[in-house]
Amino acid sequence: MTTTSFSLAGLHLKNRVLVASGTYGYGNDVLDIADPAGLGGIVTKSLSLKPRDGNPPPRIVETASGMLNSIGLANIGVRRFIDEKLPFLRTVDTALIANIAASTVDEYCDVMKLLEGEEGVDGYEINVSCPNVRDGGLNFGTSCAMTASITKRLRAITKKPLIIKLTPNVTHISEFARAVEAEGADAVSVINTLIGMAIDVRTRKPVLATVTGGLSGPAIKPVALAKVYETARAVKIPVMGIGGIMTATDALEFLIAGASAVQIGTANFVNPAAGITIARGIEQYCDEHGIPDVADLVGSLNATTGVSVIDSWL
Repeated sequence: MTTTSFSLAGLHLKNRVLVASGTYGYGNDVLDIADPAGLGGIVTKSLSLKPRDGNPPPRIVETASGMLNSIGLANIGVRRFIDEKLPFLRTVDTALIANIAASTVDEYCDVMKLLEGEEGVDGYEINVSCPNVRDGGLNFGTSCAMTASITKRLRAITKKPLIIKLTPNVTHISEFARAVEAEGADAVSVINTLIGMAIDVRTRKPVLATVTGGLSGPAIKPVALAKVYETARAVKIPVMGIGGIMTATDALEFLIAGASAVQIGTANFVNPAAGITIARGIEQYCDEHGIPDVADLVGSLNATTGVSVIDSWL
């Protein structure tokens, strides 16, 4: 039998497949279709200090091999999450990672402090792709110094696993990964969505109310793979690969490129059981190829064809 489990900063994950924030609700919406206990972990929908209505519609549009979204971090707020959603999530036999979003550094800290006192929250993923209202709306995640500062502040609050979800909308994602590693992050999630847009040629207007949104799905997989490869070569902490993973083969590519685990996002809208199927597919691949531990796949890329473009960037 292949060993599928691994430890993330002391947190036991039964397998290396999690569901990405914002794509799985709070876990109880899919019970008629899939058993969340078959996952390595659930990453919650982003939680802010106060409830958020999000952006006006239309805020989701299908694109070629992908999806654009501009949800605007709509959520019920951390206090309602604790009262209404966390009791169910405590009953699910899998790890629970709370994703936190905020518009100020203090708000990140306040949300985490509220969650710290609650049983059942196993770790945190920090969404830094949020506008900093105290700095003219510049996204936290596009400033290396600000991303590092957030990590340092949050590291002082918790001893639980701290994962920073990095945006790909920067020149060198490896610089950001090194910065958060230096400030105590236990892992990084790579990547968040790419900036994209769609236009209705009949009206000559943008399809999304906010003009641009986040592109996810198979269309971004090659970019995500390259970013995971770049990041894994730059840091010693684990990398969670995200971006266009629809099948076990996709997930295996990310593991081979250097990801220690993967998160399934857009695929959940097609099939809420996709993550469970992918986890089984990884295990089957290892069994068929005589690989005793999924860990043996991580970073096993045989890149012997010369210097890559990424090498020239570093």
